[in-house]
Amino acid sequence: MILDSLLLFDTAANLAQPVGTYVSANVLDLGIVGLPTSANGGGARDMGIGDHPALKLFAQVNTLFTSGGAGTLAISLQGAIDNGAGAPAAFSTWWTSPTYALATLAAGARLFDMDMPRPPDGIAIPRYLRLAYVVGGATFTAGILESGIVIDRDDQPYSGTNNAILGGYQAGINVAN
Repeated sequence: MILDSLLLFDTAANLAQPVGTYVSANVLDLGIVGLPTSANGGGARDMGIGDHPALKLFAQVNTLFTSGGAGTLAISLQGAIDNGAGAPAAFSTWWTSPTYALATLAAGARLFDMDMPRPPDGIAIPRYLRLAYVVGGATFTAGILESGIVIDRDDQPYSGTNNAILGGYQAGINVAN
């Protein structure tokens, strides 16, 4: 996986936080230099579905999450148009991950492996993108994520129910051509 610093939401999002919603450190500006911007998304690149390969979202646990209780985490992709003054207007949520229980937030766990979606019906192409992290259940005492958009991820089926361990075909399986 090749990381582009201009497409990273967070390199080390420290989510050792109380219950609440936290946004990514970086808001990605999809504006194209030299094109006029407008409140209806003018000048923004469409990052959605196109010819293959599609751009891919990722969020990966870098440091094991711990909590004194039953902490949970959900991640949402949000987009906003330009407010007309070169800043984001109100953000709309496009997609939200499942709510992950503390036991699944092990180092290496991948939480947001999906292709970059198109804006939902009725929502304009955004100029700005960010992630929202929703901490629920109990305060996390540790936990760090890395997240962003990439052209290619190291994807394999995971092993059993632990998505921090890459799997693939089990040993001894022959696939006929």
